[in-house]
Amino acid sequence: MRDAFVALARGEATLPGVIGFDVPAHRGEVHVKGAYLHGRPFYSIKEAAGFYANAEKGVPVGSGLVLVFDATTGFLAAVLFDNGYLTELRTGAAGALAADLLARRRVRKAAVVGAGSQARFQVEALMLVRRPESIAVFSRTPARAAAYAREMEGRLGVPVTVALTAQSAVEGADVVITTTPSRAPIVRADWLAPGVHVTAVGSDGPEKQELEAGVLARADKVVVDRLDQCRHLGELHHAVEAGVLAAGDVWAELGEVAAGSKPGRESDDEITVADLTGVGIQDAAVANVVVGEAMRRGVGRTIEI
Repeated sequence: MRDAFVALARGEATLPGVIGFDVPAHRGEVHVKGAYLHGRPFYSIKEAAGFYANAEKGVPVGSGLVLVFDATTGFLAAVLFDNGYLTELRTGAAGALAADLLARRRVRKAAVVGAGSQARFQVEALMLVRRPESIAVFSRTPARAAAYAREMEGRLGVPVTVALTAQSAVEGADVVITTTPSRAPIVRADWLAPGVHVTAVGSDGPEKQELEAGVLARADKVVVDRLDQCRHLGELHHAVEAGVLAAGDVWAELGEVAAGSKPGRESDDEITVADLTGVGIQDAAVANVVVGEAMRRGVGRTIEI
């Protein structure tokens, strides 16, 4: 992820806009993203969907696949039937990159809003760059929060507690991660402690919003994964519409910080926000790794077409 975002910042990637639409009758949303990282052997086009009524049916909420093409011929090289797993993985990795660049070195408390699959991937990836001394999780479904706490405490070896409110989860946290499909703000600006870093990953559509617009207004630095995209999606979109922030107030794109052309955190008291809507270079990076490894190991199934 770091290399992919650096390539984007240096103009070494081709990244078209996102295709997105909803399937309202079934609480579904669909996203199509493509990209080419210059010099890599493959480019990719990915479809990912989230159908939120699926949980009630006992089937996964997320699904999807990745079409991978040979960058020298344009021929189809592979179809990755990952059912959304690679999207979960790369989203968690981008969150970890943001935390590595923008969070304090010492994280006493991390707060997670949401208790679904991405809440798991985000914290697992965070552990690669920071080691929180404790984790608080909040979910609007208490049973899911309790299951999350048991599972993640056992997996990570870090105390995980269930917060009864989003406010009690967020207050006093050094890192806050939001992972929900909410269409109304959950996290409020006056809950944030000095020096906190917030990573928001749930708002990947124009109607979604997890952070009160004032969160971005209060931040010393707002970093986005892709400015053109975040103007229309995600938390920046809502802050601009509310008139509390202009697109020109954004400190940097994530790749600029990763490449060292803009500094990340510069003091322990800074409040930083990463607005991550998900960009196609992430999928292209993962596709190149997976297909390259599959070919090297001789795994997968060859289909004549």
